[in-house]
Amino acid sequence: MHMSSDTLHRFDLATAPAMPWKNGGGTTREIVCWPPGAGIDDFGWRVSVASVEQAGPFSAFPGIDRQIMWLTGGGLHVRSDDGAIDRVLQAPWHPFAFAGEATLACTLVGEPSQDFNLMLRRGAWRGAIDVVHHAVQPGAAPAGLCMVLAGTWQQGGALFTPGQGLWWSAGAPAEALAPQLAAQESVDHCALAWIELQQVYE
Repeated sequence: MHMSSDTLHRFDLATAPAMPWKNGGGTTREIVCWPPGAGIDDFGWRVSVASVEQAGPFSAFPGIDRQIMWLTGGGLHVRSDDGAIDRVLQAPWHPFAFAGEATLACTLVGEPSQDFNLMLRRGAWRGAIDVVHHAVQPGAAPAGLCMVLAGTWQQGGALFTPGQGLWWSAGAPAEALAPQLAAQESVDHCALAWIELQQVYE
């Protein structure tokens, strides 16, 4: 998924390879790591979905602003060594932001869990995870990503279901991506993880 054109790129978590963690505590499915060819030490922004299978420490990412959002499973209890961060992530679709250099331990609350991750190099990129239930315009921001969380979404003749979405690296407004509601369904039946990113120039 490392592409550099200015068009929209479609992805599907079901076909993304699951990479095991070094500590054996889970796996990560990387959706995009920008710029193309960047590694874990020099990326500008990165979006992934992790499966947490056992308790263990979070990897440290100095200089990175992180946001995670619990998706499925029993839940996650995240705590820092000094107790300044002590958070249970068990409510779906509520992003939690923290500094990548924080020393954090994670324990499971019941069953293994899955979470959505955004990493931004501090001072180079800014943005946030949002959850929307209405039509959006991919490409409207300089860079970004959207992934279906619930329901069916449509862009032109293309349909998107949970785990599928789009990302882009250069702003070019595209056709709207809109929820498809069955009779008597409210907009809450459809949810989309929505990220707008901007490069920071200092």
